[in-house]
Amino acid sequence: MNAATVTLIDRPFPEVVDDLLTALTGGVVKEAIIFDVKEDLYALSRPAVQIRSISGTVKQIHTTFQNNVDFLFSAGDNAVVWQNGGTQPDDETTFFVNYYLPNSISPLTDINVGSVTRTLGEAIGREIATVFSEINDAYAAGFIDSATGKSLDLVVSILNVVRKSKEFATGLVTFFRDPAIADGNITIPEGISLSTARGEATFVTTEERTLQRGQARIDVPVSATEASKGQAGVVAAGAISTLRQAITGITKITNFDATVFGSNGESDDDLRIRARSVLQGIDKATLAALFRAVSDERATVTEFWDPNGPPDKQSNPGTVALLVQTSPERFTNLQSAVNEVRAAGVQSTLIAKYVFYKPRMVVTIASGLTAAGKIKLVGQIIDAMQQYTDTLSAGQAASGGDLLKAIVKAVTEIGDQKNIRMVDVMAWTSDIGKPAAQTFLDQLLQAAESAPAGNHTALVAALSEIVTGAAPQTPSENLIPARDLVQGPSGQRATDQEIEAGTFTVQAKVSGEDWTLALKSDPADIFLAEH
Repeated sequence: MNAATVTLIDRPFPEVVDDLLTALTGGVVKEAIIFDVKEDLYALSRPAVQIRSISGTVKQIHTTFQNNVDFLFSAGDNAVVWQNGGTQPDDETTFFVNYYLPNSISPLTDINVGSVTRTLGEAIGREIATVFSEINDAYAAGFIDSATGKSLDLVVSILNVVRKSKEFATGLVTFFRDPAIADGNITIPEGISLSTARGEATFVTTEERTLQRGQARIDVPVSATEASKGQAGVVAAGAISTLRQAITGITKITNFDATVFGSNGESDDDLRIRARSVLQGIDKATLAALFRAVSDERATVTEFWDPNGPPDKQSNPGTVALLVQTSPERFTNLQSAVNEVRAAGVQSTLIAKYVFYKPRMVVTIASGLTAAGKIKLVGQIIDAMQQYTDTLSAGQAASGGDLLKAIVKAVTEIGDQKNIRMVDVMAWTSDIGKPAAQTFLDQLLQAAESAPAGNHTALVAALSEIVTGAAPQTPSENLIPARDLVQGPSGQRATDQEIEAGTFTVQAKVSGEDWTLALKSDPADIFLAEH
């Protein structure tokens, strides 16, 4: 369950009663207004004499705001005025206002504690709030993240997962690093299968642990599997020695102490982790699974490198690289999908033919905008650049002039294009690797150019180093600087004056091929100056 699936509303008892009493006495209930952090005054749709309550969301939590602390009612403007320093709703969310009209015709006016109107309102409100609570509980019981107890048992039973009782033996298994293979961090996932030498007893890791760089070994908690339930899971020290799923960089395992029965059964949290592991482990660890994950995200694998590939497409043991064709806005989701299906201990690299560009600019605006408003304005500038970039097809260059027009059109506070001064535009290309012949030639040329002129010994040494170490390069997640792709009207590398004037273009053709432009912009790249 996540923010996209949670659509039910949590209506606490005091809020339900407040809505009922406001309606019974002739007021307006739940007038919806969208909050914008750049504004602090919000007019009501009907004349009001008093605001009874305002509710909304703060950090995605339902909140009731305090009168005269978080907000005020401006009678002259007939509007809600949010106070600086008070609690405010989340930006671009809806807050709800209950208020009274000047000429209410309701015969009910006494809503004090103990009055008939309030007593009836509280009685009805309690039933309504109870129904809301029960509906939410029933809804939450259908998801692994929020179900508890028996409800969680029923949810995970779909995956044939059964809660472990205290009859499952537990212990610690020590994982040892192989320094000859890996010296960096090694992650040991939850759910890795282990066993004794002959397989009489089987175990799984119950927590994810990371063997840090420079650390020779690490202890990982394990629990007996369903097949080794009961006394079969109690084994002597040193009995657990077989790692059934290979992890790159791990040379051996052992348990220094005997396993013992746990005092408690499996908790809800542990059961959730194990169920997720089972779900994520379905159809993993194969190239077909990786290709299917890419296809499910509406992308295409154009090339791949793995340890079993041909000589020019081989990657290091324990690694796999995929060159995909997809739009930049889907790339992050594609990375997550691939990581979810990759084999434990295997490093996956996902790359695409992208030209990344980063505009840096100074934007002049009118003074008086709040700090939160400035943050939002910078975000709107980045969104405008992103929306313009998304309209470009593969191979189509980005125009500096069109980029400035898109910003001014989307962000009205800027006013005019003259209020934007481009300071710099940086560009990179994805590292998609090179075939051996091309790599070899490039390296020779770079070595010859870098050697001191006239120094024969230095030139021979530089060329010898390349000749003896030449090998095909596999893709990486690194970015290669490509400032020459930022060009002026002449087609040459853009000058500072051309960038500042906005007459530059960012090209999307690399070595004659159509690549896709991707925006790489951060708030730090945009400086707001006030006048």
